[in-house]
Amino acid sequence: MTLTIHDLRKRSGSYLSGSAGCPGCGATLAFRIASRVLGPDTVYIVPACCFSVIQAPYPKSAISAPLYNIAFAAAAATASGVYRAYRILGKDINVVAWAGDGGTVDIGIQALSGAAERGENIIYVCYDNEAYMNTGIQRSGATPLKAWTKTTPMGKRKMPKDMPMIVAAHRVPYVATASVGYPFDLASKFDKAKEIEGFKYIHIFSPCPPGWNSPVSKTAEIGKLAVDTYFWPLYEVKNGKLRITVKPRKRPLKEFLDLQDRFRGLSDKEVALLEEIVMEKWNFLLHLEKSERIF
Repeated sequence: MTLTIHDLRKRSGSYLSGSAGCPGCGATLAFRIASRVLGPDTVYIVPACCFSVIQAPYPKSAISAPLYNIAFAAAAATASGVYRAYRILGKDINVVAWAGDGGTVDIGIQALSGAAERGENIIYVCYDNEAYMNTGIQRSGATPLKAWTKTTPMGKRKMPKDMPMIVAAHRVPYVATASVGYPFDLASKFDKAKEIEGFKYIHIFSPCPPGWNSPVSKTAEIGKLAVDTYFWPLYEVKNGKLRITVKPRKRPLKEFLDLQDRFRGLSDKEVALLEEIVMEKWNFLLHLEKSERIF
C-alpha cells in the first residue's frame, strides 16, 4: 500500500504544538510522520538525545503518547521489557525505541544488538543527525567522512559505521533507511514495520540546522538532496532480500554539500573523493539488489 498525503492527513499523530525542538529540526518532521502512521496504540522509549529535550521541559510535554525517558545505553533493553509487559497483559501495542545516532551507533549498540539477536518484537528507530547534537556537536560513529564537528574541527578522518547493514547482518525480518526529504517513502516503511513480527529497524536521515549550520528552511530540501546525490540511498532489507526503494536521477554531490557549513572548505579533490565513495556504495547496493538474499 502506498500512503498519500490524504491518508496521512486523516490520521492523528502524537506530536503537539509548542515543542522545544529547534526550527527546522529533522527529527520532529520524522516523528510527525511516524506517529501518524503508527497510530495511538504506540509507546515510545527515548534514551538521552535531542528528543529528550524536544518533548518540552517538565511538567509539560509536546508528545501525547506514552513515553519513557531512559538511560543512554538502555533503549532497546527497555523496549524489550515494555513489549513483554504489554504482551502479558494481552495488549497489542507498538513499542518503538526512538533514539539518536549516539544512543544507537555508539552507546546503545550493545542493547540494540542483543534485542535484534533475540528477535524482540519492537521497532527501533534511529533519527540520525550525524553527531552528538544535544551535548554540543561532537562527532559520533555516524558522522560522515570530512564533516566538521567541534571534536573534528579539520573534518572527520574516519568513515561512519554502516548501522543499517550491521543490523541486517543479525538476520532480522526488516531493516530500512529513510529520509525526511522523501516523506511517503518514510511513511510506507513504518506502515510495513508495524505489521511485521520480530525486530524492525529504521534509520532516518535527519538534518540538524544548528549542528550542520544549514538554513532552517532547507531541511526537507537537504533530506531530498541526500538521496538524489546518492549520499543517503533509500533501501529496505526484508527477510534478507535488499530492494532500493527510490532510484532518482543522479545529481552532483556538491549540491548537497554546499547547503551545509559542516562541509565548508573542502577542496575539489576531497569532494571528488566523497563522490567516489558515494558511487561505490550505490553500485554495491545495486549489486546486492540482484542477489536472492544478502544475509
